[in-house]
Amino acid sequence: MVQSSARPQPAAAPTIESFVGTAMDESPMTPIHWRVLGLVAAGYFVDVIDYTMFGAMTPDLINSGFMTAAGAASVNSVTLIGLFVGALGQGEFTDRFGRKAVYQFNLLLFGLATIAGAWAPNLTVLLVCRFIAGIGLGAEQPLCFSYTAEYAPRRIRGRIIALMQFIGGAWPWPVGALFVLYFRDVIHWRGIWTVVGVLALAIFVLRFSLPESPRWLATHGRGQAALDLLRRMGLRTVPLASLRSDAASDTKSDPFGIVFRAFPGRVVAGMICFVAFFGVALGLGAWLPNMLATTHGFTINKSLAYTFGMTLAFPCASGFMMYALERFGRKATAVGAFVLAGLAAVAFAFVESDMMFLVVGFVMIFFIQLAGNSSQIFISEVFPTNARASGFGLAQSVGRIATAGIIPGILLLQNRAGLPAVFLAIAASLVIAAGAVIKVGPEARGRPLDEVAPPTG
Repeated sequence: MVQSSARPQPAAAPTIESFVGTAMDESPMTPIHWRVLGLVAAGYFVDVIDYTMFGAMTPDLINSGFMTAAGAASVNSVTLIGLFVGALGQGEFTDRFGRKAVYQFNLLLFGLATIAGAWAPNLTVLLVCRFIAGIGLGAEQPLCFSYTAEYAPRRIRGRIIALMQFIGGAWPWPVGALFVLYFRDVIHWRGIWTVVGVLALAIFVLRFSLPESPRWLATHGRGQAALDLLRRMGLRTVPLASLRSDAASDTKSDPFGIVFRAFPGRVVAGMICFVAFFGVALGLGAWLPNMLATTHGFTINKSLAYTFGMTLAFPCASGFMMYALERFGRKATAVGAFVLAGLAAVAFAFVESDMMFLVVGFVMIFFIQLAGNSSQIFISEVFPTNARASGFGLAQSVGRIATAGIIPGILLLQNRAGLPAVFLAIAASLVIAAGAVIKVGPEARGRPLDEVAPPTG
């Protein structure tokens, strides 16, 4: 019997980015993971509370004579235009030059502009300051999801990103409403915005201790720095010379080019989701206290108290999301929640009693937040490391700029057709978003990030 003389060939060495990606996917939660999570959530908290408190302060700003209802709509719109610029620009810069540098700068910009806006002598100056603050806000939020996704272990990635959102994105709504309710007569709107700006600058200083994303380092020609960071985290490493390089190991490709060339369907579907989510969430955040005060005869304090009760749905939705994303998956959670949010919006249009406003409003906000934030987490996972912030930022930026028109559009629709028409339009947009989620990409639950969207040159 003739025996083959062929010897088994050694397996090819892994690439730099695949080795680092696998190490991060299979990692336990280390002190560095928790530091990243805490500082990301803290910055996100400050950014979100800034926007949520403006809706709660709107009645006072109007009643004080500083601005009209149209002026309040203008402040919202210029902030959202800034959000568009920030969300669009951060992707290009962070995918090319790193997460940490842009992450630091945007919070500094936001903090300084917020304090300056707090002491604006007139509406024109306030509009300029809110536009600049919006740029910082727009850069912060896409980075929160991208940064956290790249650090989170595969098996609990949905839960970890949801925890970041629970701390930083959910609690600012009730905390912001409560803070305004109790301090509006003490430090007034100028003092409230000053507190937010100072808090942002404090977190900016703390963020100097943030490490860069190992995945980003590995895909941008800094393999040794990525391996050194793995070692600091207590993870297994190998000599850099034992790993291969490929086109994605030092990519020079335009991140936007990667998104539109390889993932056009995903980014368009993400845009549709974000137009619906931000249009509804921020539109209600801007106008709900004023709607209750003007349409249903609530006093400002009663309006703020009811708004606070409804916004307790935000942390409840995020808490449930930590379970649902890993139990049911991203798509099933988001699609089901969008549909249920639409049904709740229809019901909210026709309720009359005070208690039903509170109950149905809570249910509506619960499902809007569950749907929108599940979609944000999903969309942060479906683009490759060297274009993740760009893909996510592109989708978010379109949602932001559309919302700049939606917020004054809500006021126009309410004045012309009444409150029921507003909520029927909201319901229709949420059902459309449910269909878009299905097209965002493959289900990401439990899958490595590089499998959902491999790095590409």
